[in-house]
Amino acid sequence: MNDLPIYSPVEEIFNPLFSSKGVQLFIKRDDMIHPFISGNKWRKLKYLLREAEKLQKKHLVTFGGAHSNHLLATACAAAKFGFSSTGIIRGENVENETLLLCRLFGMHLIFTDRESYRDKSGLFKKYFLNDTDAFFIDEGGSGSLAAKGCSELIDELPEFYDHLFCAAGTGTTAAGILSGINRKSIATRMHVIPVLKGADFLKKEIESLCAEVCFGFHTAYHFGGYAKTNDELLNFIKDFTGSTGILIDPVYTGKLLFAIYDLISKDYFPRGARILAVHTGGITGVLGMADRFKF
Repeated sequence: MNDLPIYSPVEEIFNPLFSSKGVQLFIKRDDMIHPFISGNKWRKLKYLLREAEKLQKKHLVTFGGAHSNHLLATACAAAKFGFSSTGIIRGENVENETLLLCRLFGMHLIFTDRESYRDKSGLFKKYFLNDTDAFFIDEGGSGSLAAKGCSELIDELPEFYDHLFCAAGTGTTAAGILSGINRKSIATRMHVIPVLKGADFLKKEIESLCAEVCFGFHTAYHFGGYAKTNDELLNFIKDFTGSTGILIDPVYTGKLLFAIYDLISKDYFPRGARILAVHTGGITGVLGMADRFKF
């Protein structure tokens, strides 16, 4: 399997707020790696696909909601690298733009009720126990192999940053980046913005994947929970996208950038601080909330 070329430049974002506070904000454009295997998706899938290939598995089976960027990335990666794929979808049988793209990339979709979805290992056994080609990929591509891929982001950074911010849903990307910071022995302070409510378990999950590393964990920016939003966040996304030309979404990157702007406004950082935000992709998440935006 040939690796996907990584194109993820770092851009500086300019805003009068930053000048007044004496800080600089940069963004790592992982959303530019690939149109569909974008952001942290390729980093998380890279070693999982290598493992599937090593085990001579030909069928990728994974999980997600009806608007899952991970499902779309897996479908595209499977088509690109010669695998078949199945996505097990949480909830009722629906049609939307994300699932249309999954189907176009050849992914077979199975819808299941939310209670059954909780037992992903059980669902895998139910449908694929006798399929010797089937390879299990957890929801969001989480796990140690995915974290290994995410750790490589640190090797690509062109210069030093005092603070690095990442949104978190499963914690795998954050754990991988923390591992990379630890491996390189750099003084960058990592900050995690959980996008779901009641995220104490997520902090423990990150710590389990990356022991002995301290990080900031900011829990005030979930906007009600996973995939929850309000007009304040949506207006911020419109303003940010309209003034930078960088598309962000309401589920992950919108909450991430909102948190950074808010912390800057509250003088969280000393003057002279250089801050890096990781754009983890997922921009098709905007489509799932198209009816929420007001223009």
